[in-house]
Amino acid sequence: MSEGIVLVVRRTIRASVERTFAAWTEPQHLRAWWGPRPVTCTGAEVDLRVGGRYRIVNALPDGTTVVIEGEFRAVEPPSKLIYTWKTNRADQELSLVTVRFVKRGDATEVTVQHDQIPTELVRESHQEGWVGCLDGLERYFAGA
Repeated sequence: MSEGIVLVVRRTIRASVERTFAAWTEPQHLRAWWGPRPVTCTGAEVDLRVGGRYRIVNALPDGTTVVIEGEFRAVEPPSKLIYTWKTNRADQELSLVTVRFVKRGDATEVTVQHDQIPTELVRESHQEGWVGCLDGLERYFAGA
């Protein structure tokens, strides 16, 4: 049983499971689509293995940056990732993200479940962020 608040967002992406998983886990793809507009991803590092770490740098319009980092708990290409999540913001505690990639015809249903969110305010911020990220992923494949 997880403590805290749970957030689930879903989107069907017009790309294969393999391409969608690669876009989520390979730095050159992440930098192209990650982040809700007008945030841009200026850095991405991924050591894709259980115990491996990732680091994503988001540049905000006001010139500040938010660094998201964590450790992979499960890596099951091309269907599932589980990783810890922490930002460099003072109010952020360690939380857990599970991403599932499920084949739906010629598309992929991406489900993001973010667990152990400490407050409703942080949940609202994560919901806006994840919806924006999935918007970006959808645009990335629409333009590819």
